[in-house]
Amino acid sequence: MERCFLIFTVILLLISCAGGSKTEKKDKALIIEEHFQLAYSAAERGDLGEAVTEYRKVLELDSKNAKAHLNLGIVYGRQEKWKKEISEYEKAIRVDPNFAEAHFNLGVAYQGRGKLKEAMAQYQRALQIYPNYVEAHNNLGILYFRKEMLDQAMAEYQKTIDIKPDYAKGYYNIGSVYREKKRIDEAIASFQKALEIHPKFVERLKPYR
Repeated sequence: MERCFLIFTVILLLISCAGGSKTEKKDKALIIEEHFQLAYSAAERGDLGEAVTEYRKVLELDSKNAKAHLNLGIVYGRQEKWKKEISEYEKAIRVDPNFAEAHFNLGVAYQGRGKLKEAMAQYQRALQIYPNYVEAHNNLGILYFRKEMLDQAMAEYQKTIDIKPDYAKGYYNIGSVYREKKRIDEAIASFQKALEIHPKFVERLKPYR
């Protein structure tokens, strides 16, 4: 009887310990989420220093939080801390190699630094992961356009409006390709479509009106 009591006591202790471990994990997850939301809110209102501090707190608690690495990289980009920005995107990708947004943002960072080959590779990788990534198709098209690969640029821009028919940038960029090809009527039609969707493009089109 005494032996049975001892076994029962051990079982209770094990259950109690397991329950405590679950509670601790839950508490940690809540703390991480709280810091993440504080960081996000700070970034939204332009308090980039606080956003950096809060995202760092998230990563101190969870170094493999790919979204925190991504968002911290975006904040560093807004602060024009390019090396730190790229480093955070690379960390996000090491944590999750199939994180399409991290590949895309790394591509944007490379493009901004003039590393067009590296940027292209990242956009292509993002599209391998998520073929309907409109912004990646658009930016890849821009790189082709800069390289005067107009047919490839057109193909990427066309994909943007196939995926998202109200994507004004896609129509505007298609118009730019037509203009380069001296197909003026088609260029005007594409520009007009961009204007119908988003009037902001009127400023860009003033020289052609």
